[in-house]
Amino acid sequence: MSDIHSFIRRLPKAELHLHLEGTVTPATLVELSQRHDATPITLPEAEALYHFTDFTGFLLAFKAVSERLITPGDYELAAWRMSQHLAEQGVVHAEVYISVGVIYHWRNPDPDCFDPIFAGLERARLRAENELGLTLYWILDAVRHFPLDEAEKVFRKAAELHASHPSVIGIGLGGDERRCGSEPFRDMYARAREAGLRLTNHAGETTGPEAIWEALSIGSERLGHALSTIRDPKLIEHLKAQNICLELNPTSNVRTGVCPSFREHPLRQYFDAGLLVTINSDDPAFFGSDLAGEYALAHSEQGFSRAELRQLAANSIRASFLPDVTKRSWLSQITEAH
Repeated sequence: MSDIHSFIRRLPKAELHLHLEGTVTPATLVELSQRHDATPITLPEAEALYHFTDFTGFLLAFKAVSERLITPGDYELAAWRMSQHLAEQGVVHAEVYISVGVIYHWRNPDPDCFDPIFAGLERARLRAENELGLTLYWILDAVRHFPLDEAEKVFRKAAELHASHPSVIGIGLGGDERRCGSEPFRDMYARAREAGLRLTNHAGETTGPEAIWEALSIGSERLGHALSTIRDPKLIEHLKAQNICLELNPTSNVRTGVCPSFREHPLRQYFDAGLLVTINSDDPAFFGSDLAGEYALAHSEQGFSRAELRQLAANSIRASFLPDVTKRSWLSQITEAH
């Protein structure tokens, strides 16, 4: 396996479904706790938070991290450490979700409270580009099961920042699909598109294919998880015909209990059906598998050959929101990677 791991790390690739909060390791969580908690958590306590068996447990762990990301310096630290780990894996570009909806709901309802945090994120982004050769785009993520007026604030802030900072590339819609679908956000998506933002959406992770159809109906360009697509042959054909990117997260789906094992994940079936699939790590610190690890598991658990791994890497560049000229440059380097 050492040869395949080396090949994977040499392969230029993009990560398209990655939550900043989910990259915070237990050690960094302890460091954040020491900054903010009267009684800081210990490393064993932090590690215990990351041991969950279902989607609800994951959301609780995510909350524990988000509550300790407070200052611009906290976000800068998290983004820089994320960037270092991405670069070590041969990731050349990442489009990273920032849970702005969580900031507004749990910490401060003032939309402008995000501005200093964003400044911290930008400092880390520019450092990553200068020191690591890694490019980052930010996707501002609303939370579908929070009040709609809070999502409106996220969408407005994304449009405002996009106008002055091209690094804010799009919007996303995360949270618990079981409590709220996509239809209530139709008008917000339309206004975001008019503002020049790209449109992503978590869909079909804990819900059926009807949720994916609904996400597509409001204009979603990329779909996160899309696990239940496999249950609807017509949906598979539609996604193929429209060349809709699926941001797949196999280990994440296993760890949250919505998929029995990596081997049983529909990644291989989607790939063989000709869908535009990418693999991603989602929340790597929580799930114990980073992007390079996901590629290695695709090889060991589902028999992806080097040529097929190369195709997955190429898919990640093609489905990114990078400019076409940049895509062509990376695609040529993927072809040359050995």
